[in-house]
Amino acid sequence: MYEKIVVASDLSEAANHVINSIQDLKKFGTREVILFHALGIRHFHALQYDLARFAEPALAEQEELLRRSGFSVKVAIGPDGVVRELQKVVEEEKASLVVIGTHGRGMAFDALIGGQAHKIMHSATFPLLVIRLHLVEETGKLKSAADCLSFSKKILYVTDFSETAQRAFSHLEKMVELGIKRISLLHVQDRTKMSSIEKHLPRLLDEFDAIDTQRLERLKNSLTAKGAQEVDVLLKHGMPVAEILKVSKDDDYSFILMGSQGRGYVKESFLGSVSNNVVRQASLPVLLIPALRG
Repeated sequence: MYEKIVVASDLSEAANHVINSIQDLKKFGTREVILFHALGIRHFHALQYDLARFAEPALAEQEELLRRSGFSVKVAIGPDGVVRELQKVVEEEKASLVVIGTHGRGMAFDALIGGQAHKIMHSATFPLLVIRLHLVEETGKLKSAADCLSFSKKILYVTDFSETAQRAFSHLEKMVELGIKRISLLHVQDRTKMSSIEKHLPRLLDEFDAIDTQRLERLKNSLTAKGAQEVDVLLKHGMPVAEILKVSKDDDYSFILMGSQGRGYVKESFLGSVSNNVVRQASLPVLLIPALRG
């Protein structure tokens, strides 16, 4: 399902850890990797060749890491900024997934990919796997590390029952067909939006819970029909980001799968969305499936 993917590199040691963490993507059919780096100097033609030569040794090392993992590799270097060049290479190569790394919460959130991780998330029209890097102390210095994806673990799928969430669910169905057996299906009733209903019409809240539980059960039945063996249905109440993060720590999950925009999607306010905040704070990788954009 992700036969050809793009792995974005900023040439750092941290990017090596991202590369080493994705070997299990072969179980999803990944055979070819486009190893991508953006120079960010479109208007400085004289520097392009010098900077490209500077990048080549690090990219050659990362290319070898990917080859050792069994992937066919092609290197792509773009002269412009990472967002523009990444979109271009995805379209030209017809890639089905992009992989980037981020340190997540706080000032280090944009440490990778030339400080552009949040811009990539904001503009992505392609499935985006964000690998969470951890800072670890080694010989008195802080270094990056990343946990390897393992598809023998559970997948946590988050839904708000929107069209975009359904797009993400179609990816989950394909994963099950390829051998994923264990999944948790999570929906969070947003208490900030439901508080007035709960106060004035408490029985309505019970009805909403019943409706959403039935929706989750239908999703479960679809997955078990395709071969899933263990599917948990989770209906939570509270702040969506907080509840998603809490659930993600409750079991041995490989990654979180969710749509990158949900029912309340407004293009200008995306950076404050649930998916963006989950990526910032989760200790797990997050696979984001974008909404269709007109």
